[in-house]
Amino acid sequence: MASIVKKSFDNPDEVRTPDKAKVSVCDLDGVAAAKLEIQPGWSWESCVKPMVGGESCQARHVGTVISGQMAAKHNDGTEQVFGPGDVYVIEPGHNGWCVGNEPCIAFEFNSTAAKTYAKAD
Repeated sequence: MASIVKKSFDNPDEVRTPDKAKVSVCDLDGVAAAKLEIQPGWSWESCVKPMVGGESCQARHVGTVISGQMAAKHNDGTEQVFGPGDVYVIEPGHNGWCVGNEPCIAFEFNSTAAKTYAKAD
């Protein structure tokens, strides 16, 4: 492993574009970093579930919101809204959605979401 790895989301290793979203992924020698951009009207249930199936998102999310807001509701009923400056861990078994009329931009690191979110097999 290199002692320093630098990449840019302006030139990511992979870009995924599920409905109403864009996921830019940089591979930092085995550590995945993702920039998630979700648009108003986006939800996991309506935009990602048709691609991957299942009853809820099974990815583990670890990240921070830069702008806009998003929400998550876990299968256990726990619900939270995240905004700029918030950091989060969202465990598998949830639905998520963009809150309000502004896009939400979040960064995720070394999570299952950064590696596999909205990735077609």
